[in-house]
Amino acid sequence: MPEPIISISGLRGIVGSEFTPEVAIRFAAAFCSQSPPGPMVLSRDGRTSGPMLADAIAASITACGRDCLDLDVASTPTVGTAVRNLGASGAIQVSASHNPPPYNGMKLFGPDGRVIPGEIGNRVLHAYRNLDTPWVYFESVGTRRAISDPHGHHGDLVLATVDVEAIRAKQFRVLVDSNHGAGSILASRILATLGCDVTILGGNPDGKFSHPPEPILENLKAVGENVTAGKFDVGFCQDPDADRLAIIDEHGTYIGEEYTSVLCMMRALMQHRGPLVTNCASSNMTSFLAAKHGVPFYRSKVGEANVVDVMLAHHALYGGEGSGGPIDPRVGLIRDSFVGMAQVLDLMAATQKTVSQLVDALPRMAMIKDKMTLTKEKLLASIDHLKAQMQAEQISSEDGIRLDWSDAWLLLRASNTEPIVRLIAEAPDQSSAEELIARAKSIMETNP
Repeated sequence: MPEPIISISGLRGIVGSEFTPEVAIRFAAAFCSQSPPGPMVLSRDGRTSGPMLADAIAASITACGRDCLDLDVASTPTVGTAVRNLGASGAIQVSASHNPPPYNGMKLFGPDGRVIPGEIGNRVLHAYRNLDTPWVYFESVGTRRAISDPHGHHGDLVLATVDVEAIRAKQFRVLVDSNHGAGSILASRILATLGCDVTILGGNPDGKFSHPPEPILENLKAVGENVTAGKFDVGFCQDPDADRLAIIDEHGTYIGEEYTSVLCMMRALMQHRGPLVTNCASSNMTSFLAAKHGVPFYRSKVGEANVVDVMLAHHALYGGEGSGGPIDPRVGLIRDSFVGMAQVLDLMAATQKTVSQLVDALPRMAMIKDKMTLTKEKLLASIDHLKAQMQAEQISSEDGIRLDWSDAWLLLRASNTEPIVRLIAEAPDQSSAEELIARAKSIMETNP
């Protein structure tokens, strides 16, 4: 049986194939073996395979002698805040994020409520592959306890970052597409508190997705039409575990995930000054904001855990990823779609501007994502050739190869699971971004 896709922060795979109850039990036990003493939080998104896998994981946690604090259906950022609020030693979220319905997964959290960093993730993987299962005798088995309201504390943290009364005064009409994931529960509560007129699509968290779950343009055209038809001020689109947020403006135009963190940072910088962090695959709009406000800017490797590492190292005011994941340390060290919703509304209320007007104030950039069949070894062997041919002003090899010019950049990253290289280019217009990718592909294909 094939092994699931495993990263430093967890695993995911097709249920019944590479991801089975046995895998879930072993991986949970391996995580317990590498976690400090104490209870473990457990949660899941709305996927239909979630209850079965959660039962298996709960059995593993209690068999390791730990109490299992069960949130049932809750978002990934809610899990992060619950770990700290409940004094737990860690958490497991059962979710495959934006993957299709056949998939599910496990995301691991440390006692600080963040996705575990690489060092701990590698120890968990070693324990998993070495069958390190710290089972206890019958008298030491833990208990499973349901948490009655896992959402309220998270909602309070989010609301504390915005001007609630100013948002209430605007009475925004808001469309939320939760797409039958975990996000609808807290979204409806927060937006009701903010006095919004809210319509939620896919509000039942049963995993029966109305459209493919990744919140990208091709999957959200019908949602944009609903925003226009209903004369909503904004449309918010979550992924199944609600750590990512895409935005649709008042005209029904998909502005995408790259803008989510940037708009939240705009609001944060109106109130405070401090360093900003994003990963090397995210838009240059964050560096534009940092330069405009005279604050430090840092890039990390791709991955939420890496962004948080850099945020902590530089005491960042704000962080995020271009995949629609704002990270506000006041709420938690984790991507959070609810932070995105509340703070974008706060920005709209504070500036008296619509979403489209706010976006118009940012540099116009076009981003292209592509891939090509190529091994990681061939990419590394081609670095010097790429440098010579592309004539970039700055070159970084911290995470793949990133080439920077004054108004554009190109990133090439090799997959760890298949022989492909992913290419991302951002430039002032579509044709320039396409040209960067075409040039890089041609160089890679002709390099001996």
